[in-house]
Amino acid sequence: MKLIEKWDERMIDLARHFSTWSKDPSTQTGAVIVSPDRTTILPGYNGFAKGAPDDPEIYADREVKYERILHCEMNAVLLGAQSVKGFTLYTYPFLSCPRCAVHMIQCGIARCVAPAIPPDKMERWGEAMERTKQRFTEVGVKWTELNLEDGHVSDEYTARARVTDEQRRMLNHR
Repeated sequence: MKLIEKWDERMIDLARHFSTWSKDPSTQTGAVIVSPDRTTILPGYNGFAKGAPDDPEIYADREVKYERILHCEMNAVLLGAQSVKGFTLYTYPFLSCPRCAVHMIQCGIARCVAPAIPPDKMERWGEAMERTKQRFTEVGVKWTELNLEDGHVSDEYTARARVTDEQRRMLNHR
């Protein structure tokens, strides 16, 4: 089994810290986006836009909350206000949702690292996490899930995306 790299562990700890800044009573998420040379670190957590009221009553109304909330990944990208092409995204407590995954792909994120989804969250989020892995894998974004309890990598994708026969035919006819 592959051990968790120290840097990955540190950045997941930092994403966990930023998740505590969220006022969402149902799910607190945190993100850290790191440049390839590790000199730029962009933090994010799930919450409402700058200046918006964030009263507990708004969080309690699920429909209103979903209209207003920024997920941690998007918050980090938008507050960072710079290109994140080639950067690594660290999220806590699990991988990005499928919607955020496609946003991160479009932004140029090269790798995503998160803890493996805990058993108590599997029923609610398990299928979405599988779709996220599919989105990343199909375009060649590397992803790694960490088992924080035993200090090992539990699952990862590090190869380039496969080119289908149809895509190969289209490329050859140009």
